[in-house]
Amino acid sequence: MIRSLIRLEAPNRLRMLLALLAVAAAAAVLAACSSSSTSSSSAAGGGTSTGSPAAATTGSLKTATIGGATVLTSAKGFTLYSFAPDTPTKSNCNGTCAQNWPPVKGPATASGVTGTFGTIKRADGSVQATFDGHPLYTFVGDTAPGQAKGNGLNVAGGVWHEITTSGTAPASTGASSGSGGYGY
Repeated sequence: MIRSLIRLEAPNRLRMLLALLAVAAAAAVLAACSSSSTSSSSAAGGGTSTGSPAAATTGSLKTATIGGATVLTSAKGFTLYSFAPDTPTKSNCNGTCAQNWPPVKGPATASGVTGTFGTIKRADGSVQATFDGHPLYTFVGDTAPGQAKGNGLNVAGGVWHEITTSGTAPASTGASSGSGGYGY
């Protein structure tokens, strides 16, 4: 009887250990994404092209159909996002947040897209592109063009939305403050 209890208990301990490790890993990822402290790095270090979503820099943007929605993308085809806590004049994604959601360096344009492109000055002094009053970002979780893994995520203090060219965010379900008709 004791042997059978020990045999039953060992796999349960292993499962518990694996579950705890998974929870700890998820908590570490969320903690890294939730930091929104102001970065004091210089603007010169932030515009390096790496071939990843972080390489979204000044220039022409494009559109693509992703998940049935026409969205704004970087020139390399990476989905662009807005952050609900941002305002038309201020990005609220700095520090670790901006490492995970790299700002699109401005100014930028997109041929055939109806809307207003502009720029804001970030806390670190760099210039970030905006579309209809929303500062633009890419997401490091999108590892290839055509992905929108960041759409609808609630991390770093707010919800992230892909930028649609129709003026609505497909994943949005409620209205709150913000301009541009994105419904959040």
